[in-house]
Amino acid sequence: MLKKEEILMLRKIPVFGELSDEDLEKINSITIEKNLRKGTIIFMEGDKGEAFYFIKSGKIKIYKTTPDGRELIFAILSHGDVFAEVALFNDVAYPAGAEVLEDACIGTIRNEDLEELIRKNAEIALHIIKEFSKKLYNSQQKVKELALGDTYARTAQTILKLAKSNGKETSEGIEIHLDISRQELANLIGTARETVSRALSQFKKEGSIHIDKKKIIIKDLNKLSEWAK
Repeated sequence: MLKKEEILMLRKIPVFGELSDEDLEKINSITIEKNLRKGTIIFMEGDKGEAFYFIKSGKIKIYKTTPDGRELIFAILSHGDVFAEVALFNDVAYPAGAEVLEDACIGTIRNEDLEELIRKNAEIALHIIKEFSKKLYNSQQKVKELALGDTYARTAQTILKLAKSNGKETSEGIEIHLDISRQELANLIGTARETVSRALSQFKKEGSIHIDKKKIIIKDLNKLSEWAK
């Protein structure tokens, strides 16, 4: 039987959050836990999609390499996030790569094991389908933002999203520790590094943020939110 802390851990993961303790026991029984060091490649674009993952701790980068060698970062994920589910129920390759940005503990569930489990458990199947549908909607919204939003708006939106997922309240404001370079941040936003630097300089000049090495501190949430509209 799962310990109380193990149940709480699984319940914090959105895709499993509403499942009963009994169903969480079943999910845990097919989960393989892995501790990975920073820099570890979990899978590469084009690898056969055999499993999906959820993050218990640490940070994971989802990225794609363009034909000319540039890296496009789709997302920086942390505790509770699920990734690589695109390959679930489909015999397809991973459309992007995943790399450990910060030492991480992840849960791995092989597609064939989950498929076998949900064949026998309709409630688990329905819940997982609903949660993955929400994530698909959020991904579509990001594509829309990239297509329609200007660079300053996208930069502000990205900072606010990072604050929501990785930020912590301090006496100075909301502090975001970014273990990525300015170029990687630009890749995440989907624009040039120089353009992001100009946007950050503008936000800093007006007092919306403060930048300290690899930390961004949101000093004025309202001002920054105005840029994101």
